[in-house]
Amino acid sequence: MKTAALNTSLSTALAASKSIGESTFVGIPLKQLSAHRAGKQARTRLVSGLKKTLKSHKESKTVPCCISENVKAQASTKQVSAAVAKQTIVVIGNGMVGLKFCEKMIEYDTAGEFEIITFCEEKKPAYHRMNMTQYFEHRDASKLELAPLEWYEEAGVTLHVGERATAVDRETQVVRSSTGREIKYDYVVIATGSKAFVPPIPGVERPDGIESCKQPGVFVYRTLEDLDLMIEYAKKSKTAAVLGGGLLGLEAAKAAYDLGLKTHVVEAMSRLMPRQIDDDGNDILVKKIEDLGLTVHTNKGLSKLDFTDEGVLKGLSFSDETSLDVDMLIVSCGISPRDELARDCGLEVGPRGGVVVNDLCQSVTDPRVFAIGESCLHDHSLYGKIIYGLVAPGYTMADVIAKNLAGGSEVFPEADMSTKLKLMGVDVASFGNAFPDPADSISLMQKDAFEGLYKKLFFSKDGTRLIGGILVGDASEYAKLLSLSKSEEPLTVKPRDLIYGTMEEDENAELPDSFQVCQCNDVSKGDVVAEIKAANYEITLGALKKCSKAGTGCGGCEQLVSKILKQELEKAGKGVKTVLCEHFAFNRQELVHIVRSEQHTSFKTVLAQHGKGNGCEICKPAVASILASYRNDMVLDSSMATLQDSNDRFLANIQRGGSYSVIPRVPAGEILPDQLIKIGEVAKKYNLYTKITGGQRIDLFGAHRQDLPKIWGELGSVGLESGHGYAKALRTVKSCVGSTWCRYGVQDSVDFAVKIETRYKGVRSPHKMKSAVSGCIRECAEAQSKDFGYIATETGYTVFVGGNGGIKPEHAYLLATDCSEEYAIQLTDRYLMFYIRTADRLQRTAPWVRELPGGFEYLKDVIVHDKLGICESLEKEMQFLVDTYKCEWKEVVDSPELQKQFLDFQNVPDQQEDGIEFVSMRDQKRPANWPKGKFEESGIVGAYAGLDLSDASWVKVGREDDFPDDGGLTVLYGKSQLAVFHFTSRGEWYATQNMCPHRRAFVLARGIIGDAAGMPKVACPLHKKNFSLETGACTTDENEESILTFDVNVEDGNVYLKLPPEEILDALLATEKHAITSCTAEDVDGKTEEGQLISV
Repeated sequence: MKTAALNTSLSTALAASKSIGESTFVGIPLKQLSAHRAGKQARTRLVSGLKKTLKSHKESKTVPCCISENVKAQASTKQVSAAVAKQTIVVIGNGMVGLKFCEKMIEYDTAGEFEIITFCEEKKPAYHRMNMTQYFEHRDASKLELAPLEWYEEAGVTLHVGERATAVDRETQVVRSSTGREIKYDYVVIATGSKAFVPPIPGVERPDGIESCKQPGVFVYRTLEDLDLMIEYAKKSKTAAVLGGGLLGLEAAKAAYDLGLKTHVVEAMSRLMPRQIDDDGNDILVKKIEDLGLTVHTNKGLSKLDFTDEGVLKGLSFSDETSLDVDMLIVSCGISPRDELARDCGLEVGPRGGVVVNDLCQSVTDPRVFAIGESCLHDHSLYGKIIYGLVAPGYTMADVIAKNLAGGSEVFPEADMSTKLKLMGVDVASFGNAFPDPADSISLMQKDAFEGLYKKLFFSKDGTRLIGGILVGDASEYAKLLSLSKSEEPLTVKPRDLIYGTMEEDENAELPDSFQVCQCNDVSKGDVVAEIKAANYEITLGALKKCSKAGTGCGGCEQLVSKILKQELEKAGKGVKTVLCEHFAFNRQELVHIVRSEQHTSFKTVLAQHGKGNGCEICKPAVASILASYRNDMVLDSSMATLQDSNDRFLANIQRGGSYSVIPRVPAGEILPDQLIKIGEVAKKYNLYTKITGGQRIDLFGAHRQDLPKIWGELGSVGLESGHGYAKALRTVKSCVGSTWCRYGVQDSVDFAVKIETRYKGVRSPHKMKSAVSGCIRECAEAQSKDFGYIATETGYTVFVGGNGGIKPEHAYLLATDCSEEYAIQLTDRYLMFYIRTADRLQRTAPWVRELPGGFEYLKDVIVHDKLGICESLEKEMQFLVDTYKCEWKEVVDSPELQKQFLDFQNVPDQQEDGIEFVSMRDQKRPANWPKGKFEESGIVGAYAGLDLSDASWVKVGREDDFPDDGGLTVLYGKSQLAVFHFTSRGEWYATQNMCPHRRAFVLARGIIGDAAGMPKVACPLHKKNFSLETGACTTDENEESILTFDVNVEDGNVYLKLPPEEILDALLATEKHAITSCTAEDVDGKTEEGQLISV
């Protein structure tokens, strides 16, 4: 039975049990059951019981038998008796607000009195429209998805995807759909949202009912389908114009800009974002946007579109008789409510659209019909009849309706139109009444055109109340000012102190409990604090966001939620100091200061003087990185090698199964033919999988650890060096061809990129760094999504910092414009060394910049204006790293002693062994697939415990000097791989199986050893699973299988393990018994899948 049917049947089961006087159902107390929260197995069991219950009581006719395997039948209008009948709510529209109503209705309908059926016209269920611009970066719709299809099934919500509601018959209370479906309803919630407003201009018009415009090259910016069409058309375009300079228009402009198009913003009014900012704020915003390379046109009335003879867009004509040549037009002039259904069924709509609703969000025409979000028209005391274009009011409406249907008595409060945005890296915010009547207010304004900052605040005539304000360029005071504007208390400071910032700042000043922390989900500070207290103060930021909902909408309040959490923990006497790990009561910044000021040269001395215990997989690599960025010593020196993660320890990236990838450096993507040939020869000789990366390099995958020095030697013969793809260091400096080849280039971007990559190669940092140089504003190298990047101008380069791609993409900040190469490098030296000095462990530059006190503006003061007087020392430190650079690969190639660390087996130097089978794919090799889900337990430990070990003996596996201090190596015993660890700092030896049971990878000997609360442990280098070296138990996951441990004895410099005969141990541990292979087996769905395990 499908899940939706199970949910409906379960709801009926509960009602049936109640109606016949039962207190339990299938042996489970009714009060413990919920139709919306039962797991799949529980639902299956309950429905089985339902059949028996209904059979027993069918003759009483209390509950009719209505079980069906067809989910559609569950959404039909079958009625049960009054005692158990569920009321049907039909939600028309499955956008952000429609989904929010479903969530709230489920939350409040604790008695299971309602059935929810929702229509989703689009082909994809609800997604995050506020993050649509991110789609251009990852092109993955699933990353915008708000709830998977499984959620609807689990929640008991019937969802009809790709099906449009076409009519509402209010007389018969039936909703009809595009497939002919008819649903009888008790209530209807219209959540159809809005469509892009398309002005009646020749060539722009759109056929009725069609989202996209009908002319080639003309698009609206509204749905993912629109974005896909734009992406495809942009491939053959060079220039684009966006019609509309509001919030949506600027988002669309960012999208066009990210597609590599020369972008124009066309606004009919005198300023951008006319609802949020005034003329002075517009001047600052326009300058910021144009500094990025876009062109803004205001006071431009579009009169018509110009097309070629073939009907393809070629330009725009304006009412002032000027024109603009463009290949593509994106229409984003605002929104128009989707109220067609309301009009057709006779509901009152506004003159410009929108279902007219009262303060209960009911249609004023029919109390059984509600409308929420951008589909409705509500009366606002400040703005009059208004369609809210923000998500927060829509969420509040959804909450009000759901509470009232569940028996509450809520009214929709007047929505706060305050908003804080970041548009193309520029902060823009308005709060309170940002356009008050001059007769009732006095304004103060601060404008800095050089820094791109604008701040305007409105006060009552007597100066005792803050009415509202506008912020452009820096919105860091938004939360504080918004709180003051909402407060009924008189100001305790003078208005000038707020505008000029002369008041004493109190970082720990508390907000009142009534302060609205999250506008999207209407969460107050009191709500957040209540969740913290409910968790007894044992709660993380992620968990707090999840349970309070604060920060889960647009994400703009996350920093404030974090601050509240910190304050509450401090008040409760809980430690909130960020420390590296249990071994150091310092954060990374403090350790940097300690290492530099005391001139430490080893982890051992830092730990002895400032830490405790033996270290771990967190602090060892962190201190090693600090030492490397300060002294630039070889990372594989004897005192440093076993501090490194597996990647750094073997100067290559560890891959599935324990093989490695080799990535030679290709500065700026420029490579010689002989180097390409050598890469091909090496790949063939060592049977390596080859792939060109997004960073303009060539990856070679599948290398044996002990082949690495030989591979590096051959690559080095043609001048190829380490690309540091394994390190927290500079990875790549991407570039376009620039002025040397490109007809648009204005500077030699390749030459400059080579200089940048050559200068900063090998510099160790808190996290990996990426850079790019673009030869013109078309930005082919994507410099604005890098940790630092450069875009060529006619007179030099614009420098950007603090951008990130990856999991959470962030646009970089503009640091300086029209810089010479020398000055750009000088600024970069300062920026990188300040980052190395002050960032947290594993913190990318984007969050680092964001979390600096004062954020980007503070960073700019430090590295451009030398606020702290440290620029000279920053430059000297970077120059030292540049001057002392050595290629780590070459150091190993030239050192037979270092090469010993790369052997697969310490006691059998010439033998290699794969821990995973390689299979053929498109004429190359790749590792066989890992099985899906959790690996079945091998049973090794239990089987070993049952063995007769009377024949066990001491077996020599090497000399004491063969093993590294505070690290491990692999030995081969018969066909079994064993890991032997010399825990030098404790004066102890340990031995275990080499296979980590988590993914059956033979890699434990390469892990970092340390201790947790005094217990010796090893961390698997693949997924950091920790295992006790004494007991073999997994200390980070109680559900993970344990590993075997063996006794070790050292005598006369020889290392011995106590082991059973080879054939006994091989029967349990032989590599061939556990290696992942390409054999096939049936999975749970009856399909075959490559990469199953060979049974023990």
